Amino acid sequence: MTEIWPVVHAERQSLAQDLEHLAVPQWATPSLCPGWDVHDVLAHLVDDASTTRLSFLCRLAAAGFDFDRCNARGIARERRADPRATLAAFRAVSGRTTSAPAPPATRLVEAFVHGEDIRRPLGIHRAYPPAPVAEALRHQLRTSVRIGGGKERAREVRVVATDAGLASGTGPDVRGTAVALLLAVSGRAVGSGELTGPGAAALRR
Repeated sequence: MTEIWPVVHAERQSLAQDLEHLAVPQWATPSLCPGWDVHDVLAHLVDDASTTRLSFLCRLAAAGFDFDRCNARGIARERRADPRATLAAFRAVSGRTTSAPAPPATRLVEAFVHGEDIRRPLGIHRAYPPAPVAEALRHQLRTSVRIGGGKERAREVRVVATDAGLASGTGPDVRGTAVALLLAVSGRAVGSGELTGPGAAALRR
């Protein structure tokens, strides 16, 4: 995971900087992640960065092996009354290299997808590094939705990343930037003009 961590750390630091001067009402903005506001997503990222293999297994067992319940408890644990305190906690854990027992590429997925979950509703733009985003997209394309991936969402199309030299799958083409495709494959809504080609409608479903 050593080659992935510098990217993850840079993304965490960039997100913290983007949120540094957020007005209090903005923290309640609904994120792209259904049911979570911006503050919830940041609390989840604090929990994610703090998690170790052992703590994850213990918490998942305590939640009855229900991933949604485990995530909800993590948010409740890390969400401070003052969003600025949650942001300070995020900064404090941003350099960690601990992780749940999952493939290394999931750290990229978390950083990029949750970064956009927060930034897009707030109107904040970030130019992500295409190669690591493409690596996260490849992971989602080969991982079942059941365990957090997006394989089934893209099974009827050929995904073509216009900025990363990536083409995967069979069927009608759906073209877009790697980050737009990553979001769509991960079940997030993207702008109508971000995906093009005869397969775009099928991927948006």
